[in-house]
Amino acid sequence: MEWLDALILGIVQGLAEYLPISSSGHLEIFRTVLGIDLPADKTLQFDVMVHAATVCSTIVILRHKFANLCSSFFTFRRDDDFYYVCKILVSCIPVGIVGVFFKDYVEGFFGSGLTVVGICLCITAMLLAFAYFSGFDRRTGKVVSGERGRDIGWLDAFVIGCAQAVAVLPGLSRSGTTIATGILIGDKRDRVASFSFLMVIIPILGEALLDTAKLVKEGGGADSGVGALALITGFFSAFIVGCGACKWMIALVKRGKLIWFAVYCIAMGIICLLWQ
Repeated sequence: MEWLDALILGIVQGLAEYLPISSSGHLEIFRTVLGIDLPADKTLQFDVMVHAATVCSTIVILRHKFANLCSSFFTFRRDDDFYYVCKILVSCIPVGIVGVFFKDYVEGFFGSGLTVVGICLCITAMLLAFAYFSGFDRRTGKVVSGERGRDIGWLDAFVIGCAQAVAVLPGLSRSGTTIATGILIGDKRDRVASFSFLMVIIPILGEALLDTAKLVKEGGGADSGVGALALITGFFSAFIVGCGACKWMIALVKRGKLIWFAVYCIAMGIICLLWQ
């Protein structure tokens, strides 16, 4: 993989991880457009790197919240932050089950063309549209503010976690699916956005560790098809763009500006389906 390809894919990952347009789906799209035809196992190392970069972006942008959560949880302070982390752990149960028992099945959807991506992008568009109109006030013609709704409860955390587990499919946006689900069940928009970005840290780090172990076991590395320059370029481009996208997305969710992403996803989904 050339460094310019890695730069483009890193930018795509940084934007699409936070914006509700599916990072996995757009990585598939851009690999097709750029003509990157490496086998799935050869792109694994790069995917681990750029996903780790966006985790770092989340930690940097939400560093104050993240530090408080870690402090409360690891000192067993039993305050709101402690139970917030417990809710994040609850939300990870569904995706953990999928990762342990259905990982190989899910991976079969990747690298199999853009049909699945197109269908899932259309589903993402419908979820975003439902979430948008659920908060639409006909009297004012505006979407309700991010303060309306309830705090995320234990059952809410599990339901949002189920949405995250389904969103492992390429083209089904993880952030879009989890945020839309939280809004639809009545949670505050601003709280849902932060929860969505924090809840993905554990699954992505877990996936990165498993994939790294797989690479080591299979002898991946120098002959992986992805050079050191491409890995470094992909990491830093995903990290820098991810920092901006994370802040932008939290602000957009508060203002209820999800409908435009629904329009984008339906358009891109149709293009993917027609591409075949």
